Amino acid sequence: MTPRAHRDPRGRPLIAVTGLGIVSSLGRGQAETWAALVEGRSGIRAITRFPTDGLRTRIAGTVDDLDTEPLVAPLLSERFAAAAAEEAVEQSGIGRPGDFPGALFIAVPPVEMEWPQRRALAEAAGGTGPVDYAGLIRAAGSRRFDDWHDLFIFGTVADRIADRFGTRGSPISLSTACSSGATAIQLGVEAIRRGETAAALCIGTDGSVNPESLIRFSLLSALSTRNDPPEQASRPFSKDRDGFVMGEGAAALVLEDAGAAAARGAAILGYVLGCGEKGDGFHRTRSSPDGAPIIAAIRASLDDAGLAPEQIDTVNAHGTSTPENDRMEALGLAAVFGERAAHLPVTSNKSMIGHTLTAAGAIEAAASLLTLRHGRIPPTINHRVPDPALGLDVVAQARDLPVRTVLSNSFGFGGQNTCLVFGIEPA
Repeated sequence: MTPRAHRDPRGRPLIAVTGLGIVSSLGRGQAETWAALVEGRSGIRAITRFPTDGLRTRIAGTVDDLDTEPLVAPLLSERFAAAAAEEAVEQSGIGRPGDFPGALFIAVPPVEMEWPQRRALAEAAGGTGPVDYAGLIRAAGSRRFDDWHDLFIFGTVADRIADRFGTRGSPISLSTACSSGATAIQLGVEAIRRGETAAALCIGTDGSVNPESLIRFSLLSALSTRNDPPEQASRPFSKDRDGFVMGEGAAALVLEDAGAAAARGAAILGYVLGCGEKGDGFHRTRSSPDGAPIIAAIRASLDDAGLAPEQIDTVNAHGTSTPENDRMEALGLAAVFGERAAHLPVTSNKSMIGHTLTAAGAIEAAASLLTLRHGRIPPTINHRVPDPALGLDVVAQARDLPVRTVLSNSFGFGGQNTCLVFGIEPA
């Protein structure tokens, strides 16, 4: 490939993916996760890490072989991110261990002190009497709570991952709801295109399966209450869908300027051809009823990639299994792809791993790249009662196709929409 071929149609550096890493409820590593995805196995199970008595939803796609002490979202998110990044960096063969020659962009969940820590702090502050602000300040300043101060600060996970892998510059932490993982990849792409770095480690991670999160999402009527059997609860694009199932895990991508990757003889797993985003200020949780921001994000990603809609081979959908989100995504696809939307293969990994929230866009990006490599589209399980109002070709069983391009959608609460286009070769 000539140096000119390492540029995209707009003359920008072409973005190559040279490493992938995944941690999910289906297993550790891309091999385990991919095998389960194409077999249609579910990682959704009854929650065992804490009591679920009295909860409307008692299931999740948990990662139960990587725990922490204390068992809190920041530490779980860090463990998942480190495991995924180790796999990705090792596969890429870039740099030396602990000396990554590029920037870190990491999507992490919003951080706040969790219930067990709040209770301990309140007990330390008030003893047997009422808790006041002065008491909380005194308790928080005691040696017992020193570690918690760092633990529950947004950015701590990024700092620790940066130290571990030796990334360059200040690590970038971000949280854009359920599009966060895709946004981390977009930031890495843009930094390489601007010439600020030749490589980027992009991660989406989330370990937020805890009682407080389940209660909050239940109060929004967002979660499925189909607890038995757990593996049948997540039903994206099905007529009988009743909400999403929480999941957790992480994915990491090593992105490089394709010219630099070729110069060092790296194996290229695929390319990030385009990124598109569009904000939607309509509502804190709902999508704009006309679908305009979703449509704009999809179109922006295709335009950025220099591709026409007919050049997309399959869609890795956001597909949460909530009544409204699936309907809005279908509306967006119909607007962009027209009559072809009824024949364009669409799949949702969330049917098997649940909705991994902050990590979702990164995990689904990794799944999209594996689809390109293997020429196989994973199924959307539990799709037994299609919703005729959606008009989509939902892949209910793994489908072998010569896939060369994938559109991966990520739509978050607050109208944060990010779409990525991946290809097996330059556009």
